[in-house]
Amino acid sequence: MKNHQAPLYARVTINGKKLNISLKRRVDCDLWNPETQRMRGSSEVSKCINLYLGEIHADLFQCYQELRTEGKSISTHSLKSKFLRDEKEENSTLRHIVKYHNSNMFHKLHKNTSRLYLISQKYIFMYLKKKYRADDMALELLDYKFILGFEHFLRSHKPNNFQPRIGNNTAMKHLQRLRRMVTLAYDLEWINQDPFRRFKQKLTPSQRGHLSENELERLEKLTLSSQRLTTVKDLFIFSCYTGISYIDLMLLTKNSLVPASDGSYWISTQRQKTRNAVKIPLLPKAIGLIEKYKDDLRCEINSTLFPRISNQKMNVYLKEIAPAAGIPKNLTFHMARHTFATTVTLTNGVPIETISKMLGHRKLTTTQIYAKVVEQKVFDDMQILRSKLDNNTVHLNNENTKRIH
Repeated sequence: MKNHQAPLYARVTINGKKLNISLKRRVDCDLWNPETQRMRGSSEVSKCINLYLGEIHADLFQCYQELRTEGKSISTHSLKSKFLRDEKEENSTLRHIVKYHNSNMFHKLHKNTSRLYLISQKYIFMYLKKKYRADDMALELLDYKFILGFEHFLRSHKPNNFQPRIGNNTAMKHLQRLRRMVTLAYDLEWINQDPFRRFKQKLTPSQRGHLSENELERLEKLTLSSQRLTTVKDLFIFSCYTGISYIDLMLLTKNSLVPASDGSYWISTQRQKTRNAVKIPLLPKAIGLIEKYKDDLRCEINSTLFPRISNQKMNVYLKEIAPAAGIPKNLTFHMARHTFATTVTLTNGVPIETISKMLGHRKLTTTQIYAKVVEQKVFDDMQILRSKLDNNTVHLNNENTKRIH
């Protein structure tokens, strides 16, 4: 309820089944008579609303009669569909909400997120074509069965070009994007109920790959004859000691370096993915890498702290570097960010709240994923506890011995 104004609905009941139709109006609750289902008083507003309600009632009855005459199935949905079509309702299908969403929401999203929405939308209409042999569907027909069917379609879909099947978490992401568009339709009062209200999203916990302390040390000591591989190795190591992502690293400039009062330096930037402000105190090894490239011609051309390399090439080159460093892992640039969160910070006792701030996470729960994979930290913490308990036992035994003597 807003400003004591309530939305107006027409309720249709057929064979015990009820369905509401939004009338795109709001009425003053104090002037509404629940017994007569009309407005009280003789004001101009009350007269207009009551006249409108009379017209709606007549239109609905006319639609009901036409369905009977045409010999069509009469249900709450068929009556509503006919009524909305007769009313020339424009915002009633999946394509309408997709178009509305893309027009009104894409400017708020990062271009990579927008691209993912386009992929999800492609799958939605592929499912419509395969399951319903249709190019579009009325939003009112979306139900729990449709959602389960779309989930099954995603899991069983065979992509082209030898791509792997859609995994559980990817399928859940596609459903999550559909859910956001359907919720938008619900908030706009294009539909009267949310078909996702009973759907439970089931994400599979994923293991975040990272380098161990030994692997990171081997990588740092590795000498490469190729300049391109050396540059990629340096960029990867810089990310290991700052936690900065690929896209944010490529955009760093001299203005991103901020001096602190104690003479140290920080990186101050904004995450491209979330637009969150990020401030990271620089460790000596990170500063050393900045110094190494301060006079590099490639940096001067782009006015950046480091040479620019595409993410695709970066990951290809890392595949060459990994075996040379004796690292038996599928090395990707994003693994450097995970290494910072685990090996460099968490295992060295940095509080998880501080790590979350440096990574630019919006929620602490996002950072807590890293805590689950650091088995070495669990082992070390238990060793400390074991040592403390052993010392306490020895101390107690000594005290008991003194009392006996």
